[in-house]
Amino acid sequence: MTKRAQDVVEEIRTLPDTEKLAVVDSILLELDRPDPEIDRVWADEARARWQAYRAGREDSVPYAQVMDKHRRK
Repeated sequence: MTKRAQDVVEEIRTLPDTEKLAVVDSILLELDRPDPEIDRVWADEARARWQAYRAGREDSVPYAQVMDKHRRK
């Protein structure tokens, strides 16, 4: 971590909890910006998977089976 980042962290430690939460929220919003390229890639992938499923080229697993598997963990 750079000296500047360390200084920011130290300053944040002195803030009241509500202000710390506001800082965290601001950072998360900055990091979670939409990326149109990633959205396009996922949309293409979803379309390809749906078409493969409808054409019988993809197997599916019933919802109840998936949930049972995860409940057992």
